[in-house]
Amino acid sequence: MKHRPLLLMALLAATPMLGSCNVEKSELNTKKISQSVAYSLPVFHLNQLPLDENISTNAFNLYIDALDPLRSYYLQSDIDAFTIESAGLAKRLRKGDISFAIRAYDILMERVENRMTFIEGLLKNGFNTTTDETFLWDRQEAEWPATEAEWNELWRKRVKNEYIARLVSQQVYTDEKEETETSMIDSAKTSATNSVVEIEEEYDAEAEAAKLSPEQFILERYKQFALTIESFDEEMLLQRYLTAFSHVYDPHSDYLSPSNVEDFNINMKLSLVGIGAMLRPDDGSARIVRIIPGGPAEQDGRLKAGDKIIAVAQGDEEPVSILHWPLYKAVRLIRGEIDSKVVLTVIPASDRSGTRTKKIDLIRAEVKLEEQAAKGEVKEIELDNGDTRRLGVITLPDFYADFSAANKNAKDARRASSDVRRLINELMLEGIEGLILDLRNNGGGSLVESIDIAGLFISSGPIVQVKERRGVQVLPDADPEINYDGPMIVLVNRLSASASEILAAALQDYKRAIIVGGKQTHGKGTVQTLMLLGGERRGSLKLTTAGFYRINGGSTQLKGVTPDIIIPSYLDVMDIGEDSLKHALPWDTVRPAMYRIDTGLAKLIPQLTNQSKERIENDEEFQLFLQRRERLKERYETKTVSLSLASRIAEAEAEKELDDIQSGAFLDEDKEEEDANDIVLDETLLILSDLINLKSAPPPAPTLMASENSMVE
Repeated sequence: MKHRPLLLMALLAATPMLGSCNVEKSELNTKKISQSVAYSLPVFHLNQLPLDENISTNAFNLYIDALDPLRSYYLQSDIDAFTIESAGLAKRLRKGDISFAIRAYDILMERVENRMTFIEGLLKNGFNTTTDETFLWDRQEAEWPATEAEWNELWRKRVKNEYIARLVSQQVYTDEKEETETSMIDSAKTSATNSVVEIEEEYDAEAEAAKLSPEQFILERYKQFALTIESFDEEMLLQRYLTAFSHVYDPHSDYLSPSNVEDFNINMKLSLVGIGAMLRPDDGSARIVRIIPGGPAEQDGRLKAGDKIIAVAQGDEEPVSILHWPLYKAVRLIRGEIDSKVVLTVIPASDRSGTRTKKIDLIRAEVKLEEQAAKGEVKEIELDNGDTRRLGVITLPDFYADFSAANKNAKDARRASSDVRRLINELMLEGIEGLILDLRNNGGGSLVESIDIAGLFISSGPIVQVKERRGVQVLPDADPEINYDGPMIVLVNRLSASASEILAAALQDYKRAIIVGGKQTHGKGTVQTLMLLGGERRGSLKLTTAGFYRINGGSTQLKGVTPDIIIPSYLDVMDIGEDSLKHALPWDTVRPAMYRIDTGLAKLIPQLTNQSKERIENDEEFQLFLQRRERLKERYETKTVSLSLASRIAEAEAEKELDDIQSGAFLDEDKEEEDANDIVLDETLLILSDLINLKSAPPPAPTLMASENSMVE
């Protein structure tokens, strides 16, 4: 590599537009799909921008950034050659031409192959870990390397950074474990038959990775990345390319290929028909990451985490090899009709050599994705007088709804609102005195479900306003029934978005619940509509067609919802909100709706805030949490990292010391570890307990004003 820079640069500069097409063709009519998207975007999107050269240039930038987000693979000469075409891409899209997307991908594959060879050389030669130098880890705004020398220096530092990170992980964070005896798992003789019984080891990905040297670990990661990129086909590239155009209109408008639409529907209805296994690509195969509880694979028992699927057969048909397929294609082959048989050819996780295969036949069934469903539990806290207070917590990860079943008026259609209503009733039977609705990390979902859940806590009235091109519509809860009227907190964070923000905002505006969480929610105040593009085999366009507005008139766009009581969060120091996304729509207002508030709750917030602040200031565990949060903030603000091993180990040991103190010295043995570490929820439970105390306390005695002989409350 080092002896042919001029020749290589000449080739790199000369060939960007001449790469041969290595992309596997799909069955999709890419021309018709592209034309449909080009027509629909300017017509149906909320802001109706014309598909002009400005859109074209921005889409070009987004597509290139999607292929090379850290600006490490492409060279400046590639970008210069690509840029010549950038202004005309929209015009070509209207003709159904996506050839640029494929050529840019082909050049990327050439660069990935080149860098793989370079990485192998770096890892063989090793690194000087005592040199005092730094690496720019955040390259989103950096320039692409202009010469091969710059390219190589960038990659030397990049791989060295990963090498040092691996050394630090092994030296600082790896817990020492006793060696397990292997005699019992190698073989065992039965007294009855004196035959050897094979015992398969449980697959442990982390344990397997720990056996690799830093060089092997890094090389395996890059090989896996190269295989993943190599598996891209025309459908995947079409999805990325058309989404780049959609994202210029706003970051939540997307093109969904037929496979994406299928996944979207599965996520919304929390069920699929298949075998019940989570997969990920691994060395060209589909590796089992986890067996889903209750699915056919778990009930059968033969398929294990770590097994690699290399071929799939439908019933008694011949197996089809899925080696080096895109994962979505392999998944579609494994899924199928309910009660149908699928036969998997599998390399067992216990076979390190990959030479032994076995066939496992399973009957497909409906698999419930219960981990994404609402869950309820009772938390007990001890009061100052020694009594125990029971508080309910409902965790809602998503606003899901089985749209197809609901449209058919199916009584058993899966809905988030139905599950939350059931959990409220169950918790009330458990004798809870207060309720926390945990919407942390809930990215949204069905607007209807958000409205219906808000209605569980108020009698009736407007919940949200929706502004479309034709005007503003107020969407109410029309059901006068209140399912829970007790003390209530809604817990949010920076990842609470869209429908979560609508629910939190409505309950805040009504003063029905106290909102607790980080400095603000995500700030996604837009409504997306799924539009079929002329048939299922063309996919859909998820298009922003309206904006959300609170009943007080303010949008949740960009600003999100500001909690009544703020608890510091790690997420507040990260660039993950709507305001960090490119091409986000602006904040604005509409006329407030008519609604009645409960003024009593608002009067309690100042005292509750002061009590919470005092607790946090005197809580040593929370102060350690704040120290770690401050270090995280410094790390995000510092775009470079040291490439000195000694410096990195010192930083890691300081971090680990804080981790050990927080997770060890303050760990309550009566709590499960995950609960003990959720200090935000712990503090929220205490705030809810304070709220119950304040609401149940007798009102203060009236004060007699002697001068006027009147009472003031």
